[in-house]
Amino acid sequence: MSIYELNENQVMISQMIRDFGAKEITPFRNKWDDEQHFPLELFKKLGELGLMGVLVPTEYGGSGFGYFEYVTAIEELTKLDPSVGLSMAAHNSLCTGHILQFGNEEQKQKYLPKLATGEFLGAWGLTEPNTGSDAGNMRTVAVEDGDYYVLNGAKNFITHGSLRGCRSGDRPYGKVGDSHGMTAFIIERGTPGFRGGRKEDKLGMRASETAELIFEDCRVHKSQILGEVGEGFIQSMKILDGGRISIAALSLGIAQGALEASIQYAKERQQFNQPISKFQAISFKLADMNTQIDAARLLTFKAADMKNKGQKVTLASAQAKYYASEVCVSVSNEAVQIFGGYGFTKDYPVEKFYRDSKLCTIGEGTSEIQKLVISREMLR
Repeated sequence: MSIYELNENQVMISQMIRDFGAKEITPFRNKWDDEQHFPLELFKKLGELGLMGVLVPTEYGGSGFGYFEYVTAIEELTKLDPSVGLSMAAHNSLCTGHILQFGNEEQKQKYLPKLATGEFLGAWGLTEPNTGSDAGNMRTVAVEDGDYYVLNGAKNFITHGSLRGCRSGDRPYGKVGDSHGMTAFIIERGTPGFRGGRKEDKLGMRASETAELIFEDCRVHKSQILGEVGEGFIQSMKILDGGRISIAALSLGIAQGALEASIQYAKERQQFNQPISKFQAISFKLADMNTQIDAARLLTFKAADMKNKGQKVTLASAQAKYYASEVCVSVSNEAVQIFGGYGFTKDYPVEKFYRDSKLCTIGEGTSEIQKLVISREMLR
């Protein structure tokens, strides 16, 4: 079977999400967006469906699926509401994925079952106020004190950063500017000295909460270290390799959702006594949109296939993330154009797809950083 054909699990997941979303997501997405409301209870329901631990082995309470199923789940959720797709992806690939890939057995047994079922919601803190693309120059410090480390500093632009009662895979580090002086920790919400800060007021993805994480003399036991001391930055780069497949899938969902809405509208909207789909100006836009999405999907599933096989995906995931994210912005822009004046209103979904799309060219490495990664891999 071609890797680009949906397998039985993917077909099942797609239908399950469509049925679930028709009742639990679509009726509320505009309200959530307008009010910047994060629907925490929704993610507990997604946990019951197995979508909060897609990649987690069954022995830890997860679904035990691979990256094909994971990409499909993100795309289908994102077509319903990109904010939901983003939060589900961040929880799965960043926090949960980090513990799955680098945690010891005790940590896996302790955290993965509750993360996989949605009892706990995960966050992952890398970006700081002074470091975006320059992640290696972070300022948060961890000072050894007996059996503990004392953490001071802040992270920002963190998905799920200010939620109460969640569990987070946060990442404070050691020496400033030293990629081998950084250490990853698991920090539980409620740990003294650890709190959420300011919530961001965003252009898009408004129902996915983004906020600061603040550490003020936060004492974390050494048992909470992920992997070895000094390996945090190296770990984070490997986690981002997989995370970029998530953003590519998110981009596919936005683009596909915008295309499907555009096709339906173009068939129904009448101008000059015929559907606007009959005009070459519109039909050619749809042709370009469809072709770009298919190309992005091929790149994304190529990276997913390599990830399933345990191969290095640095180049493939950067290519997929870069191309798919740029396509989703382009396709969403064209969708608004096809809808005309109605595309500029909140009465139709393409306005939201357009706003949400821009995050994909920024999050988990900007398009410029992706080109840097791609060129470096090419020139090795």
